Amino acid sequence: MPNATDHARVRTPLTEMLEIEHPIIQGGMQYVGYAEMAAAVALAGGVGILTGLTQETPEALRNEIEKCKALIAEGMKSKPEGFRIGKFGVNLTILPMLIPADYEGFARVCGEEARTDENPYGVSLVEMAGGNPKPWIKIIKETVAQRDTSSQWPKILHKSATLRHAMKAKAAGVDLVEIVGYEASIAGGQPGDEVGLWVQLPLVAKTLHPTPVVAAGATAHGSQLGAALTLGAVGVTMATRFLVTKECPIKDSIKQRLNDPKTDERSTCVVLSKLNNSTRVFRNQVSEEILDIESKSEQGKDLSFEELAPLASGKRAKAMWQENGDTEDAMFSCSQSVGIIGTSFKEGDGDDNFSDEIPTCEELLTKMVDDCAASLKNANQYSIS
Repeated sequence: MPNATDHARVRTPLTEMLEIEHPIIQGGMQYVGYAEMAAAVALAGGVGILTGLTQETPEALRNEIEKCKALIAEGMKSKPEGFRIGKFGVNLTILPMLIPADYEGFARVCGEEARTDENPYGVSLVEMAGGNPKPWIKIIKETVAQRDTSSQWPKILHKSATLRHAMKAKAAGVDLVEIVGYEASIAGGQPGDEVGLWVQLPLVAKTLHPTPVVAAGATAHGSQLGAALTLGAVGVTMATRFLVTKECPIKDSIKQRLNDPKTDERSTCVVLSKLNNSTRVFRNQVSEEILDIESKSEQGKDLSFEELAPLASGKRAKAMWQENGDTEDAMFSCSQSVGIIGTSFKEGDGDDNFSDEIPTCEELLTKMVDDCAASLKNANQYSIS
């Protein structure tokens, strides 16, 4: 294994706040963000994320946290001296449901399993999304305080699709704000929110300063990390890119489809906009059928989610990820980064770390940081007067 000094290091407020090697967070992914995924990213020097609602109950989440901790502890035994302890967190997304999940129970588990001096492999970050984070922050902090009144963990990050949401998150007391561009898989939620990261990021970073801002939305290459840093971010969150890694617990056929050069930046579409729940997904037979149904609706007035539920079913997506691997048979979230994944790491890219076109998480993060450093150094060649 190469020493840390063999590759570039990029230190930012994010790496120092979370005590990680690289300013990269793996975003929450439903039915993908299990312990194997989160631990692999953590051991690669980023922040791995367990997806809370992938687990059916708070106790199931606790068990997955324990599994992740064990994987990281074992993996740290082979890390070089000086490598920072692998960190992971939990995604807690508050969604409208006919039968709401036990959000309070999930929040309490995040607090009970938080990182401490005695529990260095505990939960270091909670990535929140979908509503006002304030009541859930209160539960997490109160739960932590029952064990350790001086603890500063876990840090709270809130995923925001617009400046107004980001400002509300800051007011709620989060430690970091994640701003998500329209290129991302969530693609905004309401009409008028279709704003790309190129505009969102500098706007939010300036408005929220000094609150740290993490950039999210179609990031898949180190040059984008470099650009995000110059626009005011302290790091990036990636989700779609991590689908095409060796450790990702999904069917190989899905990885191959996303890694195929024929899959390009036009291989996604935005669905459910007529229901004010815009979501960017992979363009396939199911998403085209959803678009066809939506196109026949007048501003959603004669359309209900129940009509689309058989196509947009989470169970259908879960079966694709874990059982049949058929990328035409389910609606699944996917950012425009698929246009980069299949073309950026082929032969001739100047990198010798990849054993094949699907990297390990460590190979991916190492290359991203090297490419980030190269892009920042390249910018220094220009004359400024």
